[in-house]
Amino acid sequence: MTQTLETIESDPFVKLPRGVRLHHDRVRDLPVLLGPERALMLDEIGLAILTEIDSGLQMSVLIDRLAARYTAPRDEIAGDVIAFLEDLQVQRLVDYADA
Repeated sequence: MTQTLETIESDPFVKLPRGVRLHHDRVRDLPVLLGPERALMLDEIGLAILTEIDSGLQMSVLIDRLAARYTAPRDEIAGDVIAFLEDLQVQRLVDYADA
């Protein structure tokens, strides 16, 4: 069963599932997230988020790091990060687990 934010604790561990990895597309000169039979081109924000969770990280730590890096309000960063990761989770490009 795939876990979602609703089915796990409030501060999940976020990671890339097996078979999903960050890659640099040399032809387009863009970062991409590679998954089984798919590639998702990433913008600067998507790359910043996924670079942090490449080896797994708790959601709260991820949000704190990004808020500090971009000197942005934590609540604003949290909303953007959660929306981005939930979309990737639906596509099975990100996994959530209990911390």
